[in-house]
Amino acid sequence: MSYSPDRRHFLRTVGAGAAVSTLAFKAPYVFAKKVTTLRVMGTHVTLQEELRQRAMRELGINLQFIPMGSAAVLQKAAADPTSFDLYEQWSDSINILWQAGAIQPIDVDRLVYWNEINDLTKIGKITPSAKLGAGDAPNKILFVQNDGSLASTPTKKISFMPYVHNVDSFGYNTDYIEKGQAYETESWSWLLDDKNKGKVALVNAPTIGIFDAALAAQGQGLMTFNDIGNMSIGELDKLFAILLSKKRQGHFSGFWTSVPQSVDFMKTKRVNIQSMFSPGVSACRGQGIPVVNASPKEGYRAWHGVMCLSANTSGHVKDAAYEYMNWWLSGYPGAFIAQQGYYISNPQRSQPLMSKPEWDYWYEGKEATTELIGTDGKISVQAGHTRDGGSYIKRFSNIAVWNTVMQNYDYSLDKWYELLNA
Repeated sequence: MSYSPDRRHFLRTVGAGAAVSTLAFKAPYVFAKKVTTLRVMGTHVTLQEELRQRAMRELGINLQFIPMGSAAVLQKAAADPTSFDLYEQWSDSINILWQAGAIQPIDVDRLVYWNEINDLTKIGKITPSAKLGAGDAPNKILFVQNDGSLASTPTKKISFMPYVHNVDSFGYNTDYIEKGQAYETESWSWLLDDKNKGKVALVNAPTIGIFDAALAAQGQGLMTFNDIGNMSIGELDKLFAILLSKKRQGHFSGFWTSVPQSVDFMKTKRVNIQSMFSPGVSACRGQGIPVVNASPKEGYRAWHGVMCLSANTSGHVKDAAYEYMNWWLSGYPGAFIAQQGYYISNPQRSQPLMSKPEWDYWYEGKEATTELIGTDGKISVQAGHTRDGGSYIKRFSNIAVWNTVMQNYDYSLDKWYELLNA
């Protein structure tokens, strides 16, 4: 006998009716409301327990967080859209997910705070004079066109809901490396400087670490790129020849896959300098490790968080997904995530929920007038400290490249794993 959707619906209906009938005999005044479960796949960066608990309380839904490493979560989501309802990660995953048919368009008319989202996402620049940056600026892959492609021309359908974002670079321990001047002497080239041999690590994420390495090679004068956001096969060959040579000489001490691992690399003195994300820098400082989040003279590598609807999400689960997306831009989540140095796409809604010292430090780049607490409840900023790189506007005005899936992504992936296994 075929087991059609109609038959499944009929059996569920009959089953539900039987259950209610039984319940009526045993407890005629007790009825349980079915709670919608929303499965959110992503990384530990945003899938934090404090946010899960708060959202469940405020939205009345059950949230199941499925955190994995950056590469693993992208591979899983692209291969199996039935494994998640919402996807949280970075904009460099969009092209892969979209081409795989793993995500569906989001209706901007269902996003309550769409009109509050700032220009960084919608036009790619935080201010008209800011650098756009090479690679996939978020506006380039945001809007779904009539032919199903992604482009910068505004439409009513988008590939992702913009939310958290930041600029990344590298962190270095000033006990071993002399503190440089932001935007003047700090340079990506330090990652490949022979003075740091054996004490260098890169993030193990092909769409991220490759740009750190490329910026370092270019900064060292070892090579140049026609378009660092879209490297040619020849440029990739040359870059990885440099990196393989460095690795065989013992230059790299490791490749980390999670923020806690990057903190451990610093804590155990395995590295003095490495690719780093803001929460890792804050965690190191909270443990008394003097790590500086560099502001490279060449510019930052920027990333933009994306929240995406699985191609399989529908019905009441889809309604819950929109509720959760709207919740993320409602104020509290942005104020919470600022405590680990991340920005939100409509910061004006989060500002009233932040203390003045928090707003001044994280968004305005001013000196901390008191100790600030991180998302882990521990002190992450000491009074008297000023945020590395300055204000939100200053940091996002200096972008060298965005995390990007290049046209030669498959080839770069092969080269990356060749480097790891060498």
